[in-house]
Amino acid sequence: MGTFCFESYSPLRNMNMMMKTNASGLMKTAARPNVVAKATGGGRVQDTRTYLESLPGITAPFGEIFDPANLAATASVADVRRWRESEVTHGRVAMLASLGFVIGEQLEDFPAFMNFDGSITGPAIYQFQQVRQGFWEPLLICIGLAETYRVSAGWATPTGNGFNALKDEYNPGELNFDPLGICPTDPEELKVMQTKELNNGRLAMIAIAGFTVQELVDGQEIFEHLFVGAADEVVKELDDIERDLGISETPVPFPGF
Repeated sequence: MGTFCFESYSPLRNMNMMMKTNASGLMKTAARPNVVAKATGGGRVQDTRTYLESLPGITAPFGEIFDPANLAATASVADVRRWRESEVTHGRVAMLASLGFVIGEQLEDFPAFMNFDGSITGPAIYQFQQVRQGFWEPLLICIGLAETYRVSAGWATPTGNGFNALKDEYNPGELNFDPLGICPTDPEELKVMQTKELNNGRLAMIAIAGFTVQELVDGQEIFEHLFVGAADEVVKELDDIERDLGISETPVPFPGF
C-alpha cells in the first residue's frame, strides 16, 4: 500500500499502528478505489489505459491510443466514458451540420425547401439569421426532447460525488436508435461500425470548423469557393501554357479571372 516511516516508537506500538493503518487502508480501498489507485501510482492509470485500449475508434497510423496531451495519465475510467459520450455526440451533431451546410446552400431556391418567402440565401453561416418566426420554436422543442431522452438513458442522477457521471450500465453513444435495423449483433462487427462512426464524426468536426472559417474569410458558399478556386487554377495553368507556347491568352468567358 505504501511506505511508512515510524520514529521514536516501541515495537509494540509500531505493530499496533501498522495494524490500524492497514485496516484503514483496506476500508478506504473498498470505499474509494479511484483515490487509492491514484495514490499508489500506476493502478488508476493502468485501469484507464486498459479501458481505452478496449474502446472502438483506435485507428492507424496512431498506434494503440492517440493521446498527445497525455490526458489518460490523470483520468479515471469514469472521465474517459464521459469524454467518449461527448465525442460521439459532437461527432453526430457535426455530421448533421456538415450535411446541413451543403444542402442548405444548394437547395435555397428549391420550391420544396422550407425557406418561407425565399429570402434565405447566401453562405450557410448567415442563413439562420434569415429564418423567421415559426421555425425555431418546433426545432428547440425537438432538440429538448432528444436531449431529455439522451440524458435519461445515459446519465446518472446527480448526487454528491456522482455529479456529471454516466450510468454504470450505459455504453457511451448507445441510445438504441436503429430504425433501419443495420446495427450488427456480432461484437467485432459492431466495434468496426462504431469505429467508422467515430472517424466520420471526427472528420465532420474538423470539416464544419473549416466550413465556418472559410465562409467567414471570403464570404462565399462552400461549393462556390471550391469550384471558383478549381476554375481559377485551371485558367492560370492554361495561361502559363499559352505563354510558354508564345500564343495570346484565351479570353475567359466569365468574370473574376
